Amino acid sequence: MTVTAQMVKELREKTGAGMMDCKKALVECDGNIEQAIDWLREKGIAKAQNKVHRIAAEGLCNFVVDNNTAIIYEINSETDFVAKNEQFLALVDTIGNILIKANVNDLNEALNYEYEGKTLQALIMEKSANIGEKVTFRRIEKIIKTDTQVFGAYKHMGGKIVVISVLEGENEAVSKDVAMHVAAMNPKYLKEADVDNVAIEHEREMFTKEFENELENEENEKAKAAKTARIPQIVDGKIKKWLKEICLVDQPFVKNPDVTVKQYAKNNNSEIISFIRFEVGEGIEKRQDNFAEEVMAQVRA
Repeated sequence: MTVTAQMVKELREKTGAGMMDCKKALVECDGNIEQAIDWLREKGIAKAQNKVHRIAAEGLCNFVVDNNTAIIYEINSETDFVAKNEQFLALVDTIGNILIKANVNDLNEALNYEYEGKTLQALIMEKSANIGEKVTFRRIEKIIKTDTQVFGAYKHMGGKIVVISVLEGENEAVSKDVAMHVAAMNPKYLKEADVDNVAIEHEREMFTKEFENELENEENEKAKAAKTARIPQIVDGKIKKWLKEICLVDQPFVKNPDVTVKQYAKNNNSEIISFIRFEVGEGIEKRQDNFAEEVMAQVRA
């Protein structure tokens, strides 16, 4: 059977697959559109499976909010170029809509949730094949607030950084200001009491060794002894300064450094309860590729 351009166009519109793949599918299936869709789906899923060892460290983070529930999640791609692709952007939005309706609690529940006859994992694999890159659903967090609390949601650079804050009080503008501060300053903890003792002792050890190393070249033994005696006091001061730098409530508010973030919230009849911050690719070791060589390899293929 002769495969026409119109048939290829129809199959491409239905599947989103490439033109040559559509033509090959139609040839393999004697022009049967439905069989060709299945053929592409099978090959597409196989292609997505073959991408498993690629590094997907680009992509977007996003959030969805429904009354007292918010979900923040990260979808990764291999390149920033694909992260701006309309199909990828549509997939990110679709996943968000599914997540908030499904009311899932974790990544495993999300990936195994069935939507329109297939799991979310299967949907992502199909879209990965159509897009032409490995696409992964990396992580998800669900945040619940009370009726007297308010979400602050902020998205930076289209989703490279996403923050959800929860404040007691009903001032959404203040809550969003806090979320923007978190995006900019990247605090590690809400307050000092949340900091792990192991982390504190590690910093104490590092500061102590730093000062001890500085004193190794001190030739005056009396001066060296006096300075050594002061090391615990100096280190305590360093620890206090470090804690203020990593704890949200003690950081100078980015819009008005004369007050802390805690004081800013309090001045507006609010109290910071929690926050969560996602940044695309954080913690993933990114592969360093030569983009020019990669393009030439594609041209030669």
